[in-house]
Amino acid sequence: MSFSDVLKSVNWEEERLSLYAKTPADVERALARSRIDMEDFKALISPAAETCLESIAQRSHRTTVRRFGLTQQLFAPLYLSNACANECSYCGFSMSNKLRRKILTPEEIATEARALKARGMEHLLLVAGEAPKIVGTDYYERALSQLAPEFAQLSLEVQPLDQPDYERLSKAGLHSVLVYQETYHRACYHQHHTRGNKTDYDYRLDTPDRAGAAGVHKIGLGVLLGLTDWRVDSLMCAHHLRYLERRYWRSRFSVSFPRLRPAEGNFEVPNPINDRNLVQLIGAWRLFSPDLELTLSTRERPGFRDRLIPLGITSLSAESSTRPGGYAVDTDDSLEQFSTDDRRSVQDIVHRLEALHYQPVWKDWEPAMLRD
Repeated sequence: MSFSDVLKSVNWEEERLSLYAKTPADVERALARSRIDMEDFKALISPAAETCLESIAQRSHRTTVRRFGLTQQLFAPLYLSNACANECSYCGFSMSNKLRRKILTPEEIATEARALKARGMEHLLLVAGEAPKIVGTDYYERALSQLAPEFAQLSLEVQPLDQPDYERLSKAGLHSVLVYQETYHRACYHQHHTRGNKTDYDYRLDTPDRAGAAGVHKIGLGVLLGLTDWRVDSLMCAHHLRYLERRYWRSRFSVSFPRLRPAEGNFEVPNPINDRNLVQLIGAWRLFSPDLELTLSTRERPGFRDRLIPLGITSLSAESSTRPGGYAVDTDDSLEQFSTDDRRSVQDIVHRLEALHYQPVWKDWEPAMLRD
């Protein structure tokens, strides 16, 4: 049994009708409860909750402060490669896009690492396009082994891997795995993923199962906000989280909120989510899962990011580059996966957090704790 088996019993259309049938009374009941269940989550992300944003935001803030205090973990993505063998309509790395492909060498990884270390970073998210024949488990193992002595946390956002691969990479220093399903709507998924290994919806869907079975410390979920109905897609992600929490209770979990951004290929977002709805979604997730790490990237505007911080976010990227070698090795913007909106320096973001009375957290994990 894996989540792909569980999802077969969840009907998208029935869930959509149930969600859109929620009333203001359902929202009030959800906000009055101490523990939020799936029906409450539906109410909180429903159109009926749009008039209750202030109440959702206030309770979300209180819940977050009670669990996490006034802290924000900072991290940076380190793009290892933009080589990709997939065709994805929304991605700048898509194989048909005419851009120069680059794979970082060990020397270039070291140069990028020094640049990020100089900014104070202790948590790196290693990112790559999906080209397993040339950037696969062997490459990731070498990169993790190279970086592990210098950084407290190393996460991967790359192609789905098998359980033995995750077990092997964990020994090399892997802390967490992020694999967004992109969308849980099967037909929509196939519409936007038309070539390459990523066309295998079920294999991608069951990646968190394989990571959990491998004992990965933290597993990250998310949907690409804008591909389809964000409400129903987020509901399916909530079903996924609950399943994983029950089955892989030794792991921690995170959810991210990537809104689709402009990228190479002139992709137009088919179902954009507005700022108010993103506020609603983040608050609903915090009330649904008080212990969950909620991550916000530099896709969002600086002022908007600042306003979202007290709402429920606990993890922020800072001064992000979305191209391989973007910190110190290669300044060619055409290599980037997508454009970012918050281009403030790490120091500027730290100063803003401190002005908001938040403590920037560089390191909250000691890898030696897992060593025999």
